[in-house]
Amino acid sequence: MRRKTFDLLAVIGGLVLTVVLTVAGGLLLWGHNFVSDQVHTQLAAQKIYFPPASSAPIKALPATDAQAMTTYAGQQMTTGAQAQTYADHFIAVHLREIGAGKTYAQVSAASLAQPKNAALAAQVQTVFRGETLRGLLLNAYGFWQMGQIMFIGAIVAFVAAAAMLILSLSGIAHRRHVPAEAEVFGGHTATSPRPAPAI
Repeated sequence: MRRKTFDLLAVIGGLVLTVVLTVAGGLLLWGHNFVSDQVHTQLAAQKIYFPPASSAPIKALPATDAQAMTTYAGQQMTTGAQAQTYADHFIAVHLREIGAGKTYAQVSAASLAQPKNAALAAQVQTVFRGETLRGLLLNAYGFWQMGQIMFIGAIVAFVAAAAMLILSLSGIAHRRHVPAEAEVFGGHTATSPRPAPAI
């Protein structure tokens, strides 16, 4: 195969990949913006605020949970990272205290075994509501995290597209300097047979 033909095919392939990667990066960026906007809007509408750093609710938490909550002390919850912190380091702590370390399923089973126990029935309702809120916040965190991954993917796609464009332009420049007779795996193709040596 002639080198010019090979270079042309490589340039076309590189330009096609550039377009594909650019489109992919644009879609990933759009997905990131959409997810981030939805999570922000839905969380902001709930008007959940983190307790101040020096407040009693923070001081009552175990050291690790208090430290995590202090990161967002006094802030309104608007991001998935905040939702995950609130769910795992605040709600989960209180649920463990209310249920004495038992899950909703375990507390509910105990309540069904003692249908006349009003205190246990109230505990079931409280744990259920807490687990529901925690689950919703963790779902928001999951979608937000997907948006962050999309953003990283968009950056990678754009960088790869830029690299392919540079390589394609280099291929165009290289093709202009390649002799027309050059082969991919060899030197030059002879344009006419050499004359036989004189005897």
